[in-house]
Amino acid sequence: MKNFLTSIIIIITASALLQQFLPWWIMAIPAFIVCFFVEQKSFAAFGAGFVAVFCVWFGYSFFLSAANNNILAIKVAELLPLKGRVWLLLTVTGLVGGLVSGFAALSGNLTAKLRQH
Repeated sequence: MKNFLTSIIIIITASALLQQFLPWWIMAIPAFIVCFFVEQKSFAAFGAGFVAVFCVWFGYSFFLSAANNNILAIKVAELLPLKGRVWLLLTVTGLVGGLVSGFAALSGNLTAKLRQH
């Protein structure tokens, strides 16, 4: 449990900082590196990467959307098949980031296990 929470905190911090200056996919790099070095089960590694970036992307998109009274988010949610529901758009945004980071974390974990054998 300690390794899981440590991984989440490090991934949240690193990905939030790096995404301010680099492309969106940069959050996969810290997830891979952290789960390469922090020993945990594969499912926990995926979960740590997923939860960390889901929180970052959901929170950041909520912050940006709330700053302009959801004007842009409502329009985007109407373009997508979300019927203008902003909370669903924010959830989908978090899911996309979480899945990318979760699979990167799983890859890092499995690469570390391969290296040990």
